[in-house]
Amino acid sequence: MSTRSNPPTRRLPDDPSLEHLKNEARSLQRSLRSGDEQLIKEVSEQLADQQIDFSQISLSSTQWLLARCYGFASWPRLRRQLDVIATYTRRPEPAAETEPESSDHRAVVDHLLALSVLNYTRDRGNTFDRPRRLLQRRPELATADAFTMAATGRSDELDRLLADDPAAASRSGGPYDWPPLLYCCSSRVSEPEPAVAVVRSLLAAGADPNTGYLWFGLTSAFTALTCAIGGGEQGQPPHPAAIPIARLLLDAGADPNDNQALYNRMFTPADDHLELLFDYGLGTDLPSPWRDRLGDSYPTPVQMLGEQLRWAAGHGFIHRVRLLLAHGVSSDNRGYHPNFGNRTAADLAAEAGHHEIVELLTG
Repeated sequence: MSTRSNPPTRRLPDDPSLEHLKNEARSLQRSLRSGDEQLIKEVSEQLADQQIDFSQISLSSTQWLLARCYGFASWPRLRRQLDVIATYTRRPEPAAETEPESSDHRAVVDHLLALSVLNYTRDRGNTFDRPRRLLQRRPELATADAFTMAATGRSDELDRLLADDPAAASRSGGPYDWPPLLYCCSSRVSEPEPAVAVVRSLLAAGADPNTGYLWFGLTSAFTALTCAIGGGEQGQPPHPAAIPIARLLLDAGADPNDNQALYNRMFTPADDHLELLFDYGLGTDLPSPWRDRLGDSYPTPVQMLGEQLRWAAGHGFIHRVRLLLAHGVSSDNRGYHPNFGNRTAADLAAEAGHHEIVELLTG
């Protein structure tokens, strides 16, 4: 069969599983054999020069067609993508309400880490007082390992540890199986200057500036940059040293086209993150390890900025609209998210009554 793949007609679900896709293929096979005209029309777009008798279609051919509908050249390619997603998926559940027994040192250390960082699961209203109180009672926990040193800003102790064990800068662990850089950038308990020193030390020791994870299988990576910049659907606060940390990460090679960072910060009108990211090439086609891993399920830089423009226009963020237009974002850019359908930024601004923005976009 041909290896050429037409544009996808389906979007891979969040947190996809092989069992779910196998069941979907079996269901698709039954529907095609029964003569479902709508499905036959959908999958026919993926046939290229192949001829298939849908009334007798095999499961292997159905799997091939389903993979093509998702934008993959073959079923094995789709399965490999699931393996990549599984490799990077983390499930950062919030810390337990009760503290572990003090005799279980590792459990208490992990509890401190879980309390200290954004988990993007239940962050709303978190003042991070609980980890601070725990550290007041148990100050030795701050230097329990590389992860706690990173989260609490103990840069001097971390430097000594890295001098003996440089690989600790990249080794994952703790309650969320993250490397130290993610604990540092996600922490909201350390002071700005010590946190910046920690990031500098970790990067100097070889930490990956593009390190990140897929939150519950969501195919938009929560990178170190994402975690430092903050924001999100629950109003997660930025790191106290968000911009200096972001600059260090970008100087070290972090991709400025960070889809999750852009999404998380689009809910409020502050644009300091965008101004910084544009300085480092936001919107240009730069090397992207996460796009390499996730393929077409990860938006292009043009799509990311189109989505930013549509949101800003629809929510009256005129400064952001001006900023995006000044950096060459097309007013006709439709972004990528299905929630807005095929509406332009001007359409969304008009619907919301933001007439000055409509004039900006159509003038």
